[in-house]
Amino acid sequence: MGEYLLLMHDDATTNDAAWGPYIQNLQQAGFFEGGSVIGDGVCARKSGEPALLTKHLTGYIRVNAKSIDEAMRLLAGKSTL
Repeated sequence: MGEYLLLMHDDATTNDAAWGPYIQNLQQAGFFEGGSVIGDGVCARKSGEPALLTKHLTGYIRVNAKSIDEAMRLLAGKSTL
């Protein structure tokens, strides 16, 4: 099993009510390892000019999966219980 980080963008086409059942399904199937909303922030570096802040990233989900292909299926909501 590998751990994958799925980055969420601000272009979701589903409503917010769909997230609860999606996360619950991942939890019940044993794939979900955590996640969070990413709020406003800053980009910083130890030295030099920081890169521009990526504003379209809104959150992330960590999952355990056998492969990147399985992680992508989980992203599409195709986990099996």
